[in-house]
Amino acid sequence: MTTFDTAVSQARDLLRWCSPLRTELWASRLTAELEESGQTEAFVRRLREDGRAEARLVLAALAAVGDASVEVVEPVPGWARRMGRVTCDGGWYGKADPYGEQVLGVLAFRYENGKEPHVLVVGIDQPQGGVAVDALVEEESFLEGLGLRAAEPGVVAGRVLDAFALGDQLMGAAVADTLPGVRPLALRRASAVPGVVRGAADDTVAGFGDVPDLPGAREAFGALAEFLGDRPLWWSPERVSRFLTSWLPREADLSDAAIEAMPEVLRAWTRFCGDQPEVLRRIERDAPGLPARMADESLAGLIKRLSRRHP
Repeated sequence: MTTFDTAVSQARDLLRWCSPLRTELWASRLTAELEESGQTEAFVRRLREDGRAEARLVLAALAAVGDASVEVVEPVPGWARRMGRVTCDGGWYGKADPYGEQVLGVLAFRYENGKEPHVLVVGIDQPQGGVAVDALVEEESFLEGLGLRAAEPGVVAGRVLDAFALGDQLMGAAVADTLPGVRPLALRRASAVPGVVRGAADDTVAGFGDVPDLPGAREAFGALAEFLGDRPLWWSPERVSRFLTSWLPREADLSDAAIEAMPEVLRAWTRFCGDQPEVLRRIERDAPGLPARMADESLAGLIKRLSRRHP
């Protein structure tokens, strides 16, 4: 059976279900399949020529998930007109795992008649630079127990779109097998959120108010904030070790007071990030050697060496 025959057969079942959400999810997978095979134009042309109710539904569904080249052919069922017509009810953002190696951007939606409320959940990988690695559409109850903090929907939508855009630029990023099939719908949903903010900074560092009252602690925290950059929720044992053993000796030119205060600053930040025992153990293991590493000129990067020669 060809892709066209399969799609028409499945559309026949969808006409009986009368579910905008189920149909959009199906159309998202179909869109991804057509894009990968390069068959979109020929497929759409055949749908227009076919003219049956099933073909018209497929056209409407493809248009709803974001293919601007698809023109809907009337008539289509009333319920099908609701596809793509959603209101965003909220946004959430936070860690997907204890170390924040993945974060979740979540957006809640409902159709204009209030039915089929659902959430779009996008996993964003931090070690790979903030690329979207997985996405799914779930019921609202999916949020229970995740511990995500509420966030402005426009900001969350912008982060989701940024994560997908980064994935388009990177070659070889490891993503879930299920991502391509949800991607068209995810992009359409995120793009439809009012007031989308692209490139929004993460305000986690700004919300940290427990810098220890020690000489050099503010300077030490400034170096940590620079290292964390736009991925502050990612605080794993490996990242702590890289900061203490590699980044600081290579990049940072700190006062003796800041070097001495650094372990306590890192403990305070770790408590803020969830107080993970293995992270604290890495601090205990790697912090004692920091003064010697900071004094070792052979570990300093070029910019650091030049800054010391030309203060």
